[in-house]
Amino acid sequence: MSDKRKPIVAVVGRPNVGKSTLFNALAGENISIVKDTPGITRDRIYADVTWLNRTFTLIDTGGIEPDSKDVILSQMRAQAQIAIETADVILFLVDVKQGLQDADSKVADMLRRSRKPVVLVVNKVDSPKKYEADVYEFYNLGMGDPVPVSAVNRTGIGDMLEAVCSHFPEDTGEQEEDERPRVAIIGKPNVGKSSLINKLLGEDRLIVSDIAGTTRDAVDTEIKYNGKEYVFIDTAGLRRKNKIKEELERFMIVRAVSAVERADIAVLVIDAKEGVTEQDAKIAGIAHDRGKAVIIAVNKWDAVEKDDKTIYRFTERIRNVLSFMPYAEILFISAQTGQRLPKLFETIDMVSENHAMRVQTGVLNEIMAEAVAMQQPPTDKGKRLKLFYITQAAVKPPTFVIFVNDKELMHFSYTRYIENQIRETFGFKGTPLRFIIRERNEEK
Repeated sequence: MSDKRKPIVAVVGRPNVGKSTLFNALAGENISIVKDTPGITRDRIYADVTWLNRTFTLIDTGGIEPDSKDVILSQMRAQAQIAIETADVILFLVDVKQGLQDADSKVADMLRRSRKPVVLVVNKVDSPKKYEADVYEFYNLGMGDPVPVSAVNRTGIGDMLEAVCSHFPEDTGEQEEDERPRVAIIGKPNVGKSSLINKLLGEDRLIVSDIAGTTRDAVDTEIKYNGKEYVFIDTAGLRRKNKIKEELERFMIVRAVSAVERADIAVLVIDAKEGVTEQDAKIAGIAHDRGKAVIIAVNKWDAVEKDDKTIYRFTERIRNVLSFMPYAEILFISAQTGQRLPKLFETIDMVSENHAMRVQTGVLNEIMAEAVAMQQPPTDKGKRLKLFYITQAAVKPPTFVIFVNDKELMHFSYTRYIENQIRETFGFKGTPLRFIIRERNEEK
């Protein structure tokens, strides 16, 4: 069983209160970013943080650094809105040196009304004694005890994380397993995500219901198709037009992260008339990073002029721009006309099965032995890589551990070669595969 959904913690605060310093202190330098995922390294909007035995996704809602006071307030309201819609816990960051500002109070009101758990964190408290009185001032926000920290000196971080984690849902361990495929519909604004969900909902074969236990404001939509149930995860608030300009790229990414986090399968909707773009790649990168099964649905296909080469050319372009996910399945659909929507369900079933597929150790080792015989492992300074053993450690996504004599010798390209041999036998269409390389000495 893959791990449960990681809680999402969103950071809200005025410009220059130290959001990115705090972010870096928490995420550490060991933030794992898949090297060939485009657009994710530049702006670290989210990172996974592990503290003691809890892991959560930290999201920075900020990003725009406006200068005038009223712009700051409207930007902060936008951030707060994003946080309220997508986070389990909100971390409200203020600055002890700038003191309590009008914008802080106004945003605090908004956060309080949302009833979401909020942890108030006072940053830049380099000396607790010196700033004690200034920290007290923040009690006026009515958000409970302010937690003093210094992101730069990394002090107070433990207390802060304890406060944050205290709001996570208790892990009862006895949740009943929901076996239904969980599908997130993701993509840029206006590519037809809502019309796709509405079309799937049509024909009255649906009960829209809030599934208990989702702290999100997103509505999980249950759809029954051919007697089988699916859960479609709305990218929060899809049904209501948001006041914030949808174009805010950060908003788009935050929403995608929170939807993908709760799904096993991501359907990336692309606009056929526009073609595949850098922004599509960014959103796809989130699903890839998180090890989800992926289906690329090219929507509005009915509106494209076609000849006998159109599909081929379009597919090639997608494979180029999304070169980091060659495993993704591609479908050409129309939410408007319903073209190939039955095929969408078939594909969801298939990739869902592959995402959770287990392969026996004996078979894996046969494949590996054959692969090694066909293509000798690389050598370096006279030392040859030896592969001893392979086993599957997890599903969702399928994760394999390969034991070798020297990790340094196991180049990315050889791992990719082994992956291709495994895919040749089992297909694993639509799902990424993960490989963990472990060293062990030869005597064992």
